[in-house]
Amino acid sequence: QQYNVTSYGVTTVTIITLEVFAGMWINAFIVCVLCIGWVKKKTLNSNEKILLLLGCSRFCSLCFSWAYLFLLIIYPYCLLVHPILQLLQSAYTVFNFSDLWFSVCLCGFYCIKIANFRNRFFINLKVKIDRIVPWLLLGSGILALIIGISVYHAIDKAVCKNLNFTCQGRLWEANIRLEEHFYPIYFLAGFGYVASFMAVILSAVFLLFSLWRHKCKMQTNSMNSLSMDAHIKAIKSILAFFIMYSINFMSLVLALIYSMKYEKHVIFLVYLIQHAYPGVHSLILIFSNAKMEMTLLRILSCVKCKVCMR
Repeated sequence: QQYNVTSYGVTTVTIITLEVFAGMWINAFIVCVLCIGWVKKKTLNSNEKILLLLGCSRFCSLCFSWAYLFLLIIYPYCLLVHPILQLLQSAYTVFNFSDLWFSVCLCGFYCIKIANFRNRFFINLKVKIDRIVPWLLLGSGILALIIGISVYHAIDKAVCKNLNFTCQGRLWEANIRLEEHFYPIYFLAGFGYVASFMAVILSAVFLLFSLWRHKCKMQTNSMNSLSMDAHIKAIKSILAFFIMYSINFMSLVLALIYSMKYEKHVIFLVYLIQHAYPGVHSLILIFSNAKMEMTLLRILSCVKCKVCMR
């Protein structure tokens, strides 16, 4: 049954749909390029492994987020059928947190690979980072899965405890106050957001400090250093990510604060930022990678030629 949709709802769905499909295309492009390279080379380096899982998690996150938003605005009664709401929210949570932690892994990887410190622990970490990355990715996925399962059970418990439902179709018949059931989830989500944000800040600070030390050493040398170029390139990527991540972090905090208070303009802003972030940051990653940038430009030039021929 279709709900009486307002023009505001239609506008919201239209804008978010454009953002989502752009983001899905960008992340699908990353996944396809990496998979083709994987087939050709028979192997992936640590950076490519992170990018591949990051692209997959963002693609799936955008899919589930768009499906939830579409049903919420256009067919809200579908969310009242058990267990559609639980599945959509838990699946989105799994892929959203995977995206969050894979991004942090990417920042940490750049920092460890490029920064130069004489500390013994840091040197050992640099040597072993390629062996550590798969375990970090596995741990990130398991952590995201645990949080997703917790979200599913919290929603299911809240719904089953507070609502009467019909046996036929199990359609919920009343509204529910979910606040008390989600306080542990909010605390866990908030802790995850803050921890990941701090990890990104530390990665940026370490890289900047390493660049400053390296610049001091190179002041007497007029020649360019490959290490200096690598530092600057990595810092540009991490600072771009830091800016995007800061905006996204604020939207996540707003989502936690205003999830219990339906304020249309704030919620719309949160949706706008959260659905734009995966596509914009992935686009930055593409232009930070020479191989993917060249492939994208070739595809765009081919499309442009075909359009001109018509």
